[in-house]
Amino acid sequence: MVGEKKPQHLEKRQEKQPGERSKMHVLPESEDENYRGQGKLLDKVALVTGGDSGIGRAVSILFAKEGADVAIVYLDEHKDAEDTRQRVERTGRRCITIAGDIGHPEFCRLAVARTVETFGRLDVLVNNAAEQHTYDSILEVTPEDLQRTFATNIFSMFYFVQAALPHLEKRDGVIINSTSVTAYEGHRTLIPYACTKGAITVFTRSLAISLADNGIRVNAVAPVPVWTPLIAASFSEEKMANFGENTLLGRAGQPVEIAPSYLFLATSDSSYMTGQVLHPNGGRIVNG
Repeated sequence: MVGEKKPQHLEKRQEKQPGERSKMHVLPESEDENYRGQGKLLDKVALVTGGDSGIGRAVSILFAKEGADVAIVYLDEHKDAEDTRQRVERTGRRCITIAGDIGHPEFCRLAVARTVETFGRLDVLVNNAAEQHTYDSILEVTPEDLQRTFATNIFSMFYFVQAALPHLEKRDGVIINSTSVTAYEGHRTLIPYACTKGAITVFTRSLAISLADNGIRVNAVAPVPVWTPLIAASFSEEKMANFGENTLLGRAGQPVEIAPSYLFLATSDSSYMTGQVLHPNGGRIVNG
């Protein structure tokens, strides 16, 4: 049953960001096996950063079920990326995986170029990949930590949009950014991460204004808390034991429950929406 409460207390802390699905004891739910696509993205091409696991994996599979070919960008979680690629291809759609550090502009340009070279077009850009680190005090945050977190979480979005824009303009393309409830509520131990998510929200609104005349819609999704490998690589085992219980629904969300928000924003169903943020967050009221 989708969204059923899982024994997350069995999960072990992973030491390396952004975490690996293949190493998790309690696997996140990535898809609804009974879902039947309606061709809403038939023959479209999507590039999904962080598409190997978590929300990105769920989005990649759902997009493929709706007819899209998918380019998955990831850091170095090769086993997860290969597993997701195989799952996408079982839908009958094509999929490529591209490994590298999205904090570097050259790699972002290469990823877009390879996507277009392989599939001949680009219609949907999903800026989803992120990292987060916990700190008991702001005094623990180093300049290197700040540079790294901002490079991954927000600088990369500038790089990907700059590289993808000439291709998206030809297709009345769509850009979807992953922000977070922390952009609206803040977070005591995730200050650098929350700051990047606040930047992403403003980036989304500003970019929507900038690209409206180009026919490109720009929206965002602000989920939390969602059970993903990033959680296993961010928090203690004690924290994970109660993860998500402070929501109105009393549990963490699953990636499969978040992916439909991205699908809605990627299709013509949301043709009158730009500069907006969807909030699949278990009932948090954020007025955003």
